[in-house]
Amino acid sequence: MLDRRLERLERELMLVARCSVLTPRDRKGQVPAAAEAGDGSVEPATRGERGTTSERAATGERAATKKVATNPATATNPATGTSAATQAGTAPATCTTRLDRSGYLLLSRLDAEGAMSIGQLADAFQLDVSTVNRQTGALLRAGLVERIPDPDGGLARKLRITAQGTDRMAAERACRQTDLSRLLESWPPEDVARLEDVLTRFNREVERQEGRAWPREPSEPSEAERSAE
Repeated sequence: MLDRRLERLERELMLVARCSVLTPRDRKGQVPAAAEAGDGSVEPATRGERGTTSERAATGERAATKKVATNPATATNPATGTSAATQAGTAPATCTTRLDRSGYLLLSRLDAEGAMSIGQLADAFQLDVSTVNRQTGALLRAGLVERIPDPDGGLARKLRITAQGTDRMAAERACRQTDLSRLLESWPPEDVARLEDVLTRFNREVERQEGRAWPREPSEPSEAERSAE
């Protein structure tokens, strides 16, 4: 029975990655954040794609020039007439231009922990330095992060999220929260709380075993406090 349960659990966790709330797909007429930054290779190219990098980059540039620039801090969500970020108590936002998964994770980590070096980010996400270099390069070109001298006097320069990056991350987070609210609108509040508790417990156990905790806020409620809400 346990093996069957683990089999179903593995399948459901695999399918979480399919959810567009967590991994926004490129929609028709939408330019990915990497294309806006002039980078067509946030994810490593496959063997068959390596010979067409320049063609794909040129296509991204043409698409970017056709797109009307939208400021995530001021745009309104046409589906609701208001913005998701306004509902969250922040500056207005738009869901028309989404951050990809790697960009959102990197910005979230820099926002939570402060300035970090490429090596520190690679260790935090257990990625090759070359991969993090490529992903942060797109964020640098988009003006979402900036390089600064190490505040502690180290030789390696660090990356810090910019004001524009903070606004873009907040807009993306508000979009995700709005989408989650719509997905779970028929769920009883106790079921939503139970889902949060189980996912938090799962992630904390992963972090404990891998020795790389996510920098949560000290004021974040414990599992007992969440169950009492």
